[in-house]
Amino acid sequence: MPGDGTVLDVGCGGGIAAFALTPPAAHVIGVDSQPEMLSMFRANAYKRAVTCETFEGSWPRVANEVPRVDVVTAHHVVYNVGDIVPFLEALTSHARERVVLEMPDRHPLAPMTNAWRHFWQLDRPEGPTPSHLLEVLAEMGISAHREQWRGELRVEQSLEQAARYMRIRLCLPATREGEVRDFLSSRAVPSQRELSAIWWDA
Repeated sequence: MPGDGTVLDVGCGGGIAAFALTPPAAHVIGVDSQPEMLSMFRANAYKRAVTCETFEGSWPRVANEVPRVDVVTAHHVVYNVGDIVPFLEALTSHARERVVLEMPDRHPLAPMTNAWRHFWQLDRPEGPTPSHLLEVLAEMGISAHREQWRGELRVEQSLEQAARYMRIRLCLPATREGEVRDFLSSRAVPSQRELSAIWWDA
C-alpha cells in the first residue's frame, strides 16, 4: 500500500479490513448490499478522518461503477459467493497493486456437521476450503499466496442464544430447542479457529 493510497473493501460491513490499512491508505471505498453496513462504514471513516465512498449492491454486479484502487480486499466474504470466478476477476481488475482475501479454513457452518448428523442423520460436506480457492485461482492463471494463523472465534453470549441460533439453522421446530441446548451443553465450545489470507499481485 503506497502512502496516501486507496483501498476497496468488498462486502465491507463496518470496514474492519479497510481500516486496518489506514494509514497508509488515505481513501477507502466500501461495497456492500446492506445499506446499514454502508452507514456504519461511513461513520467509521469519519471517526478516523479518512475520506470514503460507498456503493450499494452485490459484487461484481456493481463493479463497473467502482473506481480502481491500489489494494482490494474481501474480508470473510468468499464463502457467500455462488459464482466465484467472475467475483475474483472483478477484484483483480480493480487492483493496481494487490488483492487480499481473508477467510476461515473451514466454512463458518462446518462446525455444525455433528449436529446435522445427530438430528437429521445427514453428513454435510466439509468443503469448500482455501485450498479449493487456490486451485480455482491457479486455473485462472493467477499465482496466489496463502498465509495461515489462528484467530478468536466469535461465540454466542449465552447457551440459550446459541441453542436458538442452531435450532433455526437446523430447520427444527421451536419445541425441540431444549434438545439442541442439551446437545450443545454436552460439547466443548472452541475459542479459536484456523484462518487464511490469500493474496496475489495484480
